[in-house]
Amino acid sequence: MMKLGNPLRRLILSAPLILFTVWSVLAGPAQAQELRIATSYKLMTLDPHYANLNENTSLLSHIYERLVYQDEHLDLRPELAVSWRAVSDTQWEFKLRDNVRFHDGSPFTADDVVYTIERIRDVLKPPSGGFRSYLTGIKSVSARDPLTVVIDTDGNLPNLPLSLSSIFVMHRPAQGFQTTEELNTGRPVGTGPYMFESWSSGETLRLSRNDGYWGGRPAWSAVTFRVIESPAARVAALATGDVDVADAIPARDVASLKNRGVRIASIGAARVNFLQFDVGRDTLPGVTGKSGEPIPNPFKDPSVRRALAMAIDRGILVEKILSGYGTAAAQVFPAGLPGTSATLKPEAPNYDDAKALLAKAGFPNGFNVVLAGPAGRYPGDAESLQAIAQSWARIGVSVRPVASPFSVFNTQRAAGDYALWYGGSSGETVNVILDALLASPNPGRGTGALNFGHYRNETFDAMLAKAESMQDGPERNKALAAATEFVMADQPIIPLYHFHHIVGYGPRIASYVMHPRGWTTAMQALAATE
Repeated sequence: MMKLGNPLRRLILSAPLILFTVWSVLAGPAQAQELRIATSYKLMTLDPHYANLNENTSLLSHIYERLVYQDEHLDLRPELAVSWRAVSDTQWEFKLRDNVRFHDGSPFTADDVVYTIERIRDVLKPPSGGFRSYLTGIKSVSARDPLTVVIDTDGNLPNLPLSLSSIFVMHRPAQGFQTTEELNTGRPVGTGPYMFESWSSGETLRLSRNDGYWGGRPAWSAVTFRVIESPAARVAALATGDVDVADAIPARDVASLKNRGVRIASIGAARVNFLQFDVGRDTLPGVTGKSGEPIPNPFKDPSVRRALAMAIDRGILVEKILSGYGTAAAQVFPAGLPGTSATLKPEAPNYDDAKALLAKAGFPNGFNVVLAGPAGRYPGDAESLQAIAQSWARIGVSVRPVASPFSVFNTQRAAGDYALWYGGSSGETVNVILDALLASPNPGRGTGALNFGHYRNETFDAMLAKAESMQDGPERNKALAAATEFVMADQPIIPLYHFHHIVGYGPRIASYVMHPRGWTTAMQALAATE
């Protein structure tokens, strides 16, 4: 099997929580009943292929499963596929798990995998289809027999199993392809450990145990997710015992929760939080001169972007806002992971040089800008906006921070209402984030899904594509690092920090398995014995 992320393995094993595999927590005490989880994740849809968002991946993983699972060490291991192999440079073969049934009792077969890939690749259209990039290069998919899937590719796809670790498998209907609307108003059927009961968008998701689950009897008879976007409200629900688990705990609340007997699990995140510029439009909303007059888009100038990057104190963000539960960022993954650069390091702020660079770019007195971001989605998100505003005031840039609930922020960002914003991105590997966030939007290649800033650089695109054509190993990692160094020098985003995922859990939980991707699931909670 493919092995990934040895440096991350060391990071994970250094966490205070002893890590078990996810499967080890499926089988819990027979008396375990309902698990109550307060989550920051607002499930956007019941369609597992509509949007590539962590909340959908996390919550829908109870219902649906993948061919390949990326575990808490970022290693690949069997899920619905028991094995896989590259037959040639242009063909892969996946052997499927036998005796697996969907929640409606129908058997899982290769036809379901064919349907899933065809639905994502050929049927879903923007704004859906956020997973299409994972299937780029697939020429055809077929069922050789009920338990064998053959995938032919246009060229060498050395990381196809990794790509498929992000794809949930759906059941093929009697005819046609299910629409998002049908899934949202119906009863989704998967092969996962829990079955769908009810969903109220933005409020609750209720699940029940799948007693026929192939991986063993799940620990909890029922699971209820309560969507609580306010961090303070999530903390309060956990502290008072209203819920058993709460995710995205603010670092500032860890000490008080521990004093109340709540146990804490944390792990470094395989992700980055950043500021992203709109570099495409000639004028931007919320950007004016110091006297309020409209000005051309200043972010088209790399030196302006660089000046703003130089005027951010990442140390304050990590130590004060994250209370040490994070690391300063200079690239999209924490240094040391495969594909990262050893030469890119976070810089201390240099306000004098930043101000001089801004003046050289034609803004000796700075300008005004609205800095947008979500409130309560990421640790320290709204507070980071305030801290950055204070830092940029030192070089003459007047910032009006605007923090909104993520659902509002996400809609307005996609609509082009922002000129500059705070965001976050996670992925299986470095190139997944680079493809989504910084590669030129290209439906054919499936790149640019998160490139809301309209950044385009043909040299970077070519460097990234070349790296992705290589087999896993040192040369591929070296090429990805070189592409990262090149694009970071152009500063289309400002990496801020890699925060730590923090989860709190109460007395009904014996232990909680952390995942660096930040997922929150019932499968990670081991029930305490009574």
